[in-house]
Amino acid sequence: MSDALAAPLREGVQALGLTLSDATQQQLLAFMALIQKWTQVYNLTAVRDPQDMLTHHLLDSLSALTPLLRHTGGQPIRLLDVGSGGGLPGVVLAICRPEIQVTCVDTVGKKAAFIQQVAVTLRLPNLRGLHARVESVQERYDVVCSRAFASLKDFTQWSQSALAEGGVWMAMKGKMPSDEMAQLPPEVEVFHVEPLTVPGLDAERCMLWLRLRATGVAA
Repeated sequence: MSDALAAPLREGVQALGLTLSDATQQQLLAFMALIQKWTQVYNLTAVRDPQDMLTHHLLDSLSALTPLLRHTGGQPIRLLDVGSGGGLPGVVLAICRPEIQVTCVDTVGKKAAFIQQVAVTLRLPNLRGLHARVESVQERYDVVCSRAFASLKDFTQWSQSALAEGGVWMAMKGKMPSDEMAQLPPEVEVFHVEPLTVPGLDAERCMLWLRLRATGVAA
């Protein structure tokens, strides 16, 4: 699988304006091979075709990288990927940015175990899988992210205890979730929205950045 997808991945990376080494791209393909292998037993994803996996999973997750780095400035941070499932986008971010400490949390034990296996197999000391409900997470993170996990209201409410002081939420969505934004509680604000373009994917994507209001409650 890796050889056949090496060129499409390289083209996708270029289309996204990213600079990733050959070694990093090989790790990404190795990660995808692990997803494919484990999915045969544990049903990590409904997407089974390798080309579709490249587009819907790998490139879709990679589209988050530039916005994230714009926020972090390349500084070391701690990131929590909520409802990570097969590690999307958490594992992809961990592979591409060693300075980001990534924890992928999921309520399904087998999915958390898969993340742990990925960390060992690909030798990623900055990655770990956590089997837990996000509401029970005690550690604090600079960025709490999700990809098609839940409504914005539920996502922010359930994970608020894991958000560090001054931290932000990064929510990857499909179409602009105007209804979800309208249902957010007063203390949570969307401070930036940006469209995401995924090479080869003819579908709307966007990223929302959220934070707790400085005053705690809207005026």
